[in-house]
Amino acid sequence: MDLLRGGRLGVAGVALLGLAACGEPFDVDFRGFGNGFDTSEAVRQATTQRPPPDDRGVISYPNYQVAVASRGDTVADVAARVGLQASQLASFNGIPQGVTLREGEVLVLPSRVAEPSPATGAVATGPIQPDGVDVAAVAGAAIDRSSGTSAPRATPQVQTGQEPVRHRVERGETAFSIARLYNVSVRSLADWNGLGADLAVREGQYLLIPVAAEPAPQAAVAAAPGTGSTAPEPPSAATPLPPPPVADTSDDEPEPDSPALSEERTEASDPGRFAMPVSGGIIRPFRAGSSSGIGISAEAGAAVRAAGDGRVLLITRPAQSESTGEELYRGDILVIGHGDNLLTVYSGIDGISVEKGDDVTRGQPIARVFAGAPPVLHFEVREGSVAVDPMPYLQ
Repeated sequence: MDLLRGGRLGVAGVALLGLAACGEPFDVDFRGFGNGFDTSEAVRQATTQRPPPDDRGVISYPNYQVAVASRGDTVADVAARVGLQASQLASFNGIPQGVTLREGEVLVLPSRVAEPSPATGAVATGPIQPDGVDVAAVAGAAIDRSSGTSAPRATPQVQTGQEPVRHRVERGETAFSIARLYNVSVRSLADWNGLGADLAVREGQYLLIPVAAEPAPQAAVAAAPGTGSTAPEPPSAATPLPPPPVADTSDDEPEPDSPALSEERTEASDPGRFAMPVSGGIIRPFRAGSSSGIGISAEAGAAVRAAGDGRVLLITRPAQSESTGEELYRGDILVIGHGDNLLTVYSGIDGISVEKGDDVTRGQPIARVFAGAPPVLHFEVREGSVAVDPMPYLQ
């Protein structure tokens, strides 16, 4: 018995050593141990790399900013570099001022500092913006140009990307439980946040959840006809089937009249005021003040349809820089008026098939999804000049 027990311990030890030698860290909570190897890490969604910070270590998003620590930095060093009080920065991130940070460790800034720009070593000016377009500014500028009220102005170069979710660590959470919560790999979570080799996290610490990468297209593999299944043997043609039995209907009672179901049906609930303009998932929600519409993921070239009956009020082509001819905006912009001071706006499109002044009907194709990287339709609902959440109109 002792020999058998010793043999089992030896096998377990070898297995642990083997897992420790793997590139992916070992989940020390032993979840699922004894029921086979855990393959959950293999199905975690692929993620992008963390954007590079500027010379101060600052990465800026529309709703928050973070600072990335350099080797040997303390909280006070980071605070001095970005122009904040060390006590405020330390308290906000739940860490003492004098603690030496890991290289690449992320601290969330309690208040905004000067935006990154080429002067601070950034690749672009301002926060990293989602792939949508500020349609109000673009359409307004187009109207001004057509009426001769203002001259076109160049738009500063901005960096585009998706804003990651911030997760504040609660008591009892681990890097593994947080990674499972958001379906990302522990390795990616560690890389984005500069976690140490032990993957330790502290209560009150902010973690950036890695942004999902666009999945690579998979080529469909066509199976040869008849492969993969066995067809049942057909009945013999030499032996005909017996005739079906004939029912005796001499004593049958007459069938009653069918009820008039059309008169008894209940009224269906009212559909949404607008229909979805394109088939796809919503990858960017409406956020008042930062995202004036929703982003709908769709295939490049997919048909974009009018969300409701109305009239085409505006079509705007991409603005051109006078010096380089470079497009300042991706895709075209189209605005439809639906009466009652209600507008829908479509951007990230091309191949527009209607003209300004045309009357359109709900579901009518009006354009195609622009072949961006990735292709996304930006859709807005506006009550006059005010952008509102489109979802109540679509549900």
